[in-house]
Amino acid sequence: MCGITGWASFHSDARTQAPVIEAMTATLAPRGPDAEGVWLGEQAAIGHRRLAVIDIEGGVQPMADRPDRPTHVLSYSGEVYNHHALRAELRARGHAFHTRSDTEVVLRAYAEWGEDVADHLEGMFAFAVWDERARRLLLVRDRLGVKPLFWAAIDGGLAFASEPKALFAHPEIRPRVDADGLREAYSLLFNTGPTVWSGIREVEPGGLLVLDRSGIRERRYWQLEAGAHADDQEATVERVRRLVSTAAHSQLEADVPLCSLLSGGIDSTVLTALLADELRLRQGPDARIRSYAVDYSDQAEQFAGDVLRTGHDTPYAIEAGAFIGTDHSTVVLDPRALLDPEHRKAVVAARDSPIGVGDMDTSLYLLFGEIRRHSTVALSGEAADEVFGGYPWFHNPKALAAATFPWLLVTGDEAAMPLNPELDLRIAEFRADTYHSALAAVPHLDGETRTEHRQREMQHLSLTRWLRQLLHRKDRLSMAQGLEVRVPYCDHRLVEYAFNAPWSLKSFDGREKSLLRAAGAGLAPDSVLHRPKNHYPATHHPDYNRGLQDMARDALADDRVRSLAQESLIKPCLDTPPDRLEWGHRLRLERVVDLALWLDHYQPELAL
Repeated sequence: MCGITGWASFHSDARTQAPVIEAMTATLAPRGPDAEGVWLGEQAAIGHRRLAVIDIEGGVQPMADRPDRPTHVLSYSGEVYNHHALRAELRARGHAFHTRSDTEVVLRAYAEWGEDVADHLEGMFAFAVWDERARRLLLVRDRLGVKPLFWAAIDGGLAFASEPKALFAHPEIRPRVDADGLREAYSLLFNTGPTVWSGIREVEPGGLLVLDRSGIRERRYWQLEAGAHADDQEATVERVRRLVSTAAHSQLEADVPLCSLLSGGIDSTVLTALLADELRLRQGPDARIRSYAVDYSDQAEQFAGDVLRTGHDTPYAIEAGAFIGTDHSTVVLDPRALLDPEHRKAVVAARDSPIGVGDMDTSLYLLFGEIRRHSTVALSGEAADEVFGGYPWFHNPKALAAATFPWLLVTGDEAAMPLNPELDLRIAEFRADTYHSALAAVPHLDGETRTEHRQREMQHLSLTRWLRQLLHRKDRLSMAQGLEVRVPYCDHRLVEYAFNAPWSLKSFDGREKSLLRAAGAGLAPDSVLHRPKNHYPATHHPDYNRGLQDMARDALADDRVRSLAQESLIKPCLDTPPDRLEWGHRLRLERVVDLALWLDHYQPELAL
């Protein structure tokens, strides 16, 4: 896992701008603490920060096909899990290799297939290739958007980076926010393409971008498609187990210490069990995978359930670790540490965005910091809820009937922080228009029942929107600590298969995630297999709420914050007794605090 950045321009000589590419690359140091490198050509500059995971000595970047007079230069972030098979295929086609790295496989694959290279890759990745002979820049992002990739137009071309902060180190790109950006950030619709930053866009998941002298061209090389499902229940369960197993096993490779995130839910427990079994096959019966969970020092006494949290995770995680035979650790955080201003600033800087989930972001950041002391790679159960129908909105009649994005019924329209009505952002209208466009993009089969039709919409919305912000969160907060997190449930073959399994199979036992529960039989304790869906834990300590209220009061003393936020809906949350502060109201305060930190850190131009 790494950080990539650079630019291509047909109007200037990049060889004279070494300080610029060095500054852009330096902003990504947390993503790549092990090494840095830059390459300068006449029309392109390429930078790279490396987190060394595979072939520590050989995978140095930027990587060129020929060191003396390169024709192709690559800056690559991520992991390609089928690199061994691709290496064999490319060797058979006449390509010679000088390293063991998957980076070189991507470079040689580009030489063989050009912009069709992504069709041959399995994994999570974002990369840029400068083709010196064709004078062409290619940007590619993985199918589900696990790895981020941003770009912005500059004179005569474009600049790109793993994170917007690197773009701001380019002299032509400044942090600027307009009304469109605020709508994108605070509407909670998770569009991909536009961002909160004016002029900065994302490469679409499953998309690529080409820049040459004729201009910029974008296209999708992969997207979800509707297809017939021929397997019965038994065959479907067996196929799901094979697909999950294959994804897990393929992502176990690393030349550095590796671990699993084990929350005590079905997703992470099934995954960890498959990893543990495979590790024992490879290294012997005594091999044990490390596993980690997070908890708060007050959680056992203070826990209070809500629509997303049904129980205390730690006992289940400990039971799951013992059942599987992992070397399990629980990282216990003091809720008061989540109020540390330096931690909050680090999280906001990692996100490049004012929109987060407060204490859950800070605790995840601190968890990753603890894990990084022992491991460089962690595997996570992210995306199983989207793939197998685990969220409440898949099963709630009100959500299924609502003509809006289903998660808005859970978060609440105002939970994102009510914005000043004088801004006239027309967010309700924006949401309605975006929802109709999102539904129009959902593929369907002829003859679907009403239930199947609606559930396909719900799953498509979840996979193409809700999941994207979770993947951003996990990438940014892990990479800020120099930790690579892999997500096997995002394997595109598994996603494609599950997307086309009928809802009657996804819910055959009358519950959420029926297929995963059946596929995981024997891999997890029954208590874990049958416990309800549980969201990432939040602290319930009144001292945290009290401290948050104090921070929000300070934030509202900032004139810029008051110009953006609707004080009349925020101030009552400041006067609520800390032990009675509701989740949605607390989230408003979290967002006010983060907004103040974001404005202070980036000093953006507000063009409203």
